[in-house]
Amino acid sequence: MRANKVRTGLTVLGMVIGIAAVIVVFSAGEGIRGLILGQVESFGTNFIQAEVRLPSSKQGTAKDMQSGQAMAMGVQVTTMTLEDKKKIDQLPNVTGSYAGIQGQTQVAYGSELRKVYFLGVNASFYGIDNGEIASGRFFDDSEDKTLAQVVVLGSNVKQKLFGDTEALGKSIRLHKSKYQIVGVMKKRGGSGMMNMDDWIFIPVETAQKKILGINYVYYILAKVADLDRAEDTAEDIRAVLRTQHDITDPAKDDFRVSTVAELMSILGTITGAITLLLLAIVSISLVVGGFGIMNIMYVAVTERTAEIGLRKAVGAKYRDILEQFLIEAVMVTLIGGVIGILIGVGLSALLSWMANHYLNLGWKFAVPLKAFIVSIGFSAAVGLVFGVYPARKAAKLDPIEALRAE
Repeated sequence: MRANKVRTGLTVLGMVIGIAAVIVVFSAGEGIRGLILGQVESFGTNFIQAEVRLPSSKQGTAKDMQSGQAMAMGVQVTTMTLEDKKKIDQLPNVTGSYAGIQGQTQVAYGSELRKVYFLGVNASFYGIDNGEIASGRFFDDSEDKTLAQVVVLGSNVKQKLFGDTEALGKSIRLHKSKYQIVGVMKKRGGSGMMNMDDWIFIPVETAQKKILGINYVYYILAKVADLDRAEDTAEDIRAVLRTQHDITDPAKDDFRVSTVAELMSILGTITGAITLLLLAIVSISLVVGGFGIMNIMYVAVTERTAEIGLRKAVGAKYRDILEQFLIEAVMVTLIGGVIGILIGVGLSALLSWMANHYLNLGWKFAVPLKAFIVSIGFSAAVGLVFGVYPARKAAKLDPIEALRAE
């Protein structure tokens, strides 16, 4: 290895790239998983969500996928209403709930014109959600029932429209009508794909009648008193919704009821599948590196034919020669593995810093223990698998023929 530094270095480089990629994939998978689950946990863990879904003849995940695809194409489910929320509120383990709808519209103030997301919710949203008011107040039940044109701004929206000036009491133009600002939410920080600081909040019935022109909602979020009874409460909610929607066959449910534990389990499965897919792609580079090692070791056997013959002539056995070349192959891959791990950890830390510094994602840097185990295991396995053929070729050389090569 010392006598052929360039050749050995290039061989090691192939392993370094592959192992570094493995570490980055594991770290990125952990970061994405933490980011998504952190978003879910930021809303609390003692909640049950009921959301609309298209009935389907399919089962399980296939049913959800078919429903999601259809709704993405514009198919609407209009059966979930505010009356469903009232019935859910009557369940013994439910301490409160709110119904929600969402959309996107333009908001104008003076010369400022912004496209923002709005969330239409009941007044009970404040107190159930973890968000807090920075100034002013949240709208109340009476304003919701009377279709009052009031709005609460997310901190980023307030900053974009008003800067450092006071926003309370002023009016913005929303969907061609004036809405009075009654409150501004405290900054919650970046939460990746759904940053609540970029949203505005309006009464759900106002959003239904005056903006969207509908009489249904997209989801209902219920808060439970006893988390240990969450699964039973979820089943009670399903029974209530089936009664409300005149459904006798559970296979025809036009809704999905999920506890936070179920949601986190599904998200964990999805991120795990993505990580495995990326690892399968990365493994191709490791296989390519393995063929490089086999090629280098094959050349080494050819160059050292006389040495192998001499060793066999003085007593070296088949196993001795086999072990010598296998150890060399594993050494090369392990060196590449260790260097690859160090580079991979560095790249993962840089990725995390960039995601937080430039995108404000709240991306946590983490490299799970299994990443190191897989990396070292891959390194050793590649060395063994791709070193066996040249090692066996060396071990099978006839000592007389090998000595004659000198």
